[in-house]
Amino acid sequence: MKNCLECHENIVGREDKKFCSDGCRNSYNNRINKDTNNFMRNVNNVLRRNYRILSELNPDGKSKTDRTKLLNKGFDFVFFTNILETKTGNIYHFVYDQGYLALENGYYMLVRKDI
Repeated sequence: MKNCLECHENIVGREDKKFCSDGCRNSYNNRINKDTNNFMRNVNNVLRRNYRILSELNPDGKSKTDRTKLLNKGFDFVFFTNILETKTGNIYHFVYDQGYLALENGYYMLVRKDI
């Protein structure tokens, strides 16, 4: 007999079951996937906030905004997930699939990468 990965009780049911209940499955996955320290948690919170801001200002996949609007909403330009340099030399910073390109006079082109 197999035991639940979370509470270690006997499992009844399918042969490939790992948990005795949805509650145990949720508890186990929450414990395994939680951020292990404050630094990670803080960085992930900033990335989530940046992503929400870009998504809110770019609902149609391509738009333009200014630096002041981004900063007023709490955007932190230090935190992003990747950089894309185009053949023409443009440098896009991305937070997952939401990106931005610095333009002239404090403006930014907001884009969404098709996944």
